[in-house]
Amino acid sequence: MRITTRTITTSYELCGPEQAPVVMLSHSLASGMSMWDPQLVALRSRFRILRYDTRGHGGSDVPAAPYRLDDLVADAVALMDALAIRQVHFVGLSMGGMIGQGIALAYPERLLSLSLCSTSARMPPEAQPVVQERIDAALKEGLQALVDGTLARWFTPGYLRTKPPEVERVRRQFLATPVAGYVGCTEAIRRLDYLEQLARITLSTLIIVGEDDPGTPVSASRAMHERIAGSRLVIIPSAMHLCNIERTEVFSSALAGFLPGAG
Repeated sequence: MRITTRTITTSYELCGPEQAPVVMLSHSLASGMSMWDPQLVALRSRFRILRYDTRGHGGSDVPAAPYRLDDLVADAVALMDALAIRQVHFVGLSMGGMIGQGIALAYPERLLSLSLCSTSARMPPEAQPVVQERIDAALKEGLQALVDGTLARWFTPGYLRTKPPEVERVRRQFLATPVAGYVGCTEAIRRLDYLEQLARITLSTLIIVGEDDPGTPVSASRAMHERIAGSRLVIIPSAMHLCNIERTEVFSSALAGFLPGAG
């Protein structure tokens, strides 16, 4: 389904019991709402699930780049407003977790809880040249130039070797991302700098990270955990960035175990 909000037209899906609490799922860069397919089994019997394509991705609008992280935050809140949803349990992975932090800081009254997965709160200065290289490659050669390197950061070698159908689905989603959307969102998250504001978050918060994640490492999750009072940190062994796919049962169990007592 698509809905026009006060910011953009957003592609979304809403499923599960109509009177149940809403869990809102926000995906990673160069992915889409289908990234959350593995979690639906664990959640949809007890929760109303709202998942959506971030601007520049999937079926949502692709405005001209660059975007700001504030734009991505505003899009998520505008979607909630358009669907008359007052509060959600927000679950974001990677870029989605950055959006979740922005909502928690600017609109805390809209959240029942916050789950930050495979994400960080600050983009270090030393990462900027690498980010620029990826933007330049996307603009010059398209996302085909980036897909293999990205998959190598998203999944362990063992998963890449033994799960070709699952990896191929992720590859197709990556390559289907519009270049303008990839560049726009990359420009947005390269300016990420929430770390020293996180002490303001008083929401019930879960932090999940893959033990071997090279892009948003365990140290980044520990930094968030140290600043968000009462937060819970779960480190998933033998997993890299997309730990919700690579270690579905462990990830979903941690998330489902957190949500019922949240809020």
